[in-house]
Amino acid sequence: MEQRLSGKIAIVTGSAQGIGKAVALRLAQEGADVVVADINLEKAQQTAQEIRAFDRRAIAYGLDVVSVAEIRRMVENVVAEFGRVDILVNAAGVAQTKPFLEITEAEWNHVIDINLKGTVFCIQAVAEQMIRQVPERVKTAGQADHSYGKIVNFSSISGRHGRALQLHYAASKTAIISVTQSAALALAPYNINVNAVCPGVVPTPMWEQIDREYSRIFGTKPDQAMREFIEKIPLKRAGTPEDVAGAVAFLCSSDADYITGQTLNVDGGYEMI
Repeated sequence: MEQRLSGKIAIVTGSAQGIGKAVALRLAQEGADVVVADINLEKAQQTAQEIRAFDRRAIAYGLDVVSVAEIRRMVENVVAEFGRVDILVNAAGVAQTKPFLEITEAEWNHVIDINLKGTVFCIQAVAEQMIRQVPERVKTAGQADHSYGKIVNFSSISGRHGRALQLHYAASKTAIISVTQSAALALAPYNINVNAVCPGVVPTPMWEQIDREYSRIFGTKPDQAMREFIEKIPLKRAGTPEDVAGAVAFLCSSDADYITGQTLNVDGGYEMI
């Protein structure tokens, strides 16, 4: 595989399993050393071990993205270990499928805190470090001919339209698109690229949870919700974690140096906006 990310240091949150894990592995395959940051430290350690099989450096880091103090401590420790941060992928997230009128304040806070607050403050902490790495001449000029950092956030196809059964999840993912644009504008003078991806139907532990919740609400058979979603996909198949990881790796590479503030659907054509 082409080593587009050789010598880069990447932090991937939510990378102990699912799409986040596929992203961490893909970045390592393309040459990056990876920090596997996840609240599930045991699984994060397993992912880090798989990355080392690619002859890349990897460390597992137990991180609760709801805690700004933990985020900042992680960045400090990563810089102490690796000397810099070149890539941040905010893949940590949670979902819940529940009727609008039944969502509790605690459930709202849980989803918004992890999906939105966690993403915002990971961007803030890593961007501060990335800016410190930018040469003074670039800061003075306010532009450069290549990127000095790549940040990729995870939105969702649920962030493209409202969802009657995912009010809080959809709200958090719509907000990620706005945050991506705002951060891209704020970091453009330092030539730090900020983009996002919107995955569609991808069989992962999160989608298994969504399917179970749909089954409870509608009394349907297991996997029926996923099958119904897949029927609406123009390419007529579910995505794979590797499909999404490939798009993220592109956005993290120099091939995407002239792309910022954009949100890319990776959904087989389910959404076309």
